[in-house]
Amino acid sequence: MLRNKKTGLFTGTMIGLSMAISSITYAQEGPIRISYIEPLSGPFANVGDAGLKHFRFAAEKMNEQGGILGRDIEIVAMDNKQSPSESVQLVQRSIDEGINFVTQGNGSNVAGAMVEAVDRNNRRNEDNKVLYLNYAAVDPALTNERCSFYHFRFDAASDIKLEALSNYMKSRDDEIDKIFLINQDYSHGQFISKRMKELVDEKGIEAEIVGDVLHPIAQVRDFSPYISRIQQSGADTVVSGNWGNDLSLLVRAIDSAGLDVNIYTYYGGGLGTPAAVGPRGEGILYQITEWHADVNVDEGLTEYEKWFQEFKERYPEIDWYYHRIYNQMHMLKAAIEEVGNAEDIDAIARALEGMEFESQTGTITMRAQDHQILQPMYMSVMDTNAKYDADNSGVGFRTVANIPVEQATVDTTCDMRRP
Repeated sequence: MLRNKKTGLFTGTMIGLSMAISSITYAQEGPIRISYIEPLSGPFANVGDAGLKHFRFAAEKMNEQGGILGRDIEIVAMDNKQSPSESVQLVQRSIDEGINFVTQGNGSNVAGAMVEAVDRNNRRNEDNKVLYLNYAAVDPALTNERCSFYHFRFDAASDIKLEALSNYMKSRDDEIDKIFLINQDYSHGQFISKRMKELVDEKGIEAEIVGDVLHPIAQVRDFSPYISRIQQSGADTVVSGNWGNDLSLLVRAIDSAGLDVNIYTYYGGGLGTPAAVGPRGEGILYQITEWHADVNVDEGLTEYEKWFQEFKERYPEIDWYYHRIYNQMHMLKAAIEEVGNAEDIDAIARALEGMEFESQTGTITMRAQDHQILQPMYMSVMDTNAKYDADNSGVGFRTVANIPVEQATVDTTCDMRRP
């Protein structure tokens, strides 16, 4: 390290100060970066890739309108290989790179690990906090006993989805006699297994649970042994929270075996499942979602239709599926612009708390108590006459029940610690 004889300052010190100032300037004037932490390799790579396309398309469209505070939005892809431990490392990498926002959604086991990592960092690192935006991990614990000031969920929690789904099933009591539950063996699937049995009793659904199976996540290639159990049980209804290939392979196996059952799902409308079953799923494959392409099609969603049609032109192999990503990105923009500073994470979190946003499906609210989004929901069924097909399958989804916000809400036990 050299000392300048005239100024008395060390050259190395000046360089260090210059680099630090440059880094701060970049953080405040460069792009607003969001780490996308999802599986981009392995059995769920197709799901991770689809989500990445959604986020990058949304960022691009928003950047065309000036971005956030005049700064572009940049989505930084990080492959977690569907591993909780890998995801924790990527949270730390994001923090080290000065990225203030992380997003994830596939796997509540991953989400739980990320919540802990974010909370731990934010307790220890007041000057470099990070906000976790959850667009798809639906374990109710994340907004109940494990709720966090720095975690926001933009998808309906599993208990909310089951509340809406079971209400619809109750309305079809005369068609449902025997229910078979099949789910992935981790927190999300375990919750559905437990709670669905409780709801059958609580709502007086006149049906019997004749099977309840939990299978390893992302490890089953041949579902035929499970299909045999469904067949032997005499079930007329299957309920599953499976996603990705675990749902596509399940539905395809049910179809191949010629089982005469209705299939109630969380994720039957995208990411490979419609293509796996095609028109054979008409009238039997149901989904509970916050949106699908035929929602309000008679009234016309002109601007939003342009949005998802342009997405389809850009990525012909998939559909615009994650409406919640649209909501999440625009609500984050609104919160940052209310604060006027993309680096003040505590203030941004407070701006998101209680925020009401006019989405294409109506008013949605980020509940302040637990950071759970509250929004209308829709039950829909596969229909060859739908305006928009799904997964280039020739069949789309038709709404069979509109579920208003007040019927798509459950209480929370969250006792949140705030800074």
